[in-house]
Amino acid sequence: MKKFTITIAREFGSMGGPIARELSKELGVKFYDRDIVEEVSKKLNLPISTISEEEEKSKHLLFSHMFPLGTDEDYMQDIIFDVQKDIILDLAKKESCILVGRCSNHILEKEKNNINIFIYAPYQKRIQNCVNSLGMTISEAKKMIQSVDKARNTYHKKYAGYLPNNPEHTNLMIDSSLLGVTGTAKLIAGVVQQLYGE
Repeated sequence: MKKFTITIAREFGSMGGPIARELSKELGVKFYDRDIVEEVSKKLNLPISTISEEEEKSKHLLFSHMFPLGTDEDYMQDIIFDVQKDIILDLAKKESCILVGRCSNHILEKEKNNINIFIYAPYQKRIQNCVNSLGMTISEAKKMIQSVDKARNTYHKKYAGYLPNNPEHTNLMIDSSLLGVTGTAKLIAGVVQQLYGE
C-alpha cells in the first residue's frame, strides 16, 4: 500500500476510539490517541492530567469578549496545541497511521494521501454506548456527552476555524450505530484499500 494517514474526529459516545483501534488491526498500522497527550506531557514536562484539562476546557464566547487579549490559560492551550501539531506532522511524515482527534483533520488536511473521517451516532445510541461500554449511569452519560462534545467543538473551532463535523473538511461521515465497531472499521479499511492499495 502507498503511505497514508487517516484522521478520526468523533462525537463522544460514538465509539470513535474503539473503531480507530479496530481499524489499526484491519490495516496493520498504528493508531495514536492518548499517546499524543503522553508525548506532549514529556516534551513540556507537565503532568498528563494538565494536558488533558487544557484540551478539554471550553470557553463561552462572552468570556473571549471580556478578555480580548487572552489569558494565561489561552497561552498554555496554545503551547500545547503547537507541540501536538508538531507531533502529528512528524507521525504523518514517518509512517502510515491513524490519528484520533486533536484537530489532526485540520493539521493534515493538505497532506497527500490523507482521509478525514467524522464518526457520529444517534443521541440515544451514544447514551447506550456510554452505559454499556464505559460503565456510566444514564445521567453521567448525558452530562459527559454534553460537556465533552462542547469542549471538543470549542477547541476545534478555536484552532481549525470550523467544527469537526463540517462536511467541507470531511471525506467520510459515518453513523457508527449502523454497522457497529467492527463493521465500521471494516468499511473504512475497504475505502483505504481501494484508494491506496497497490
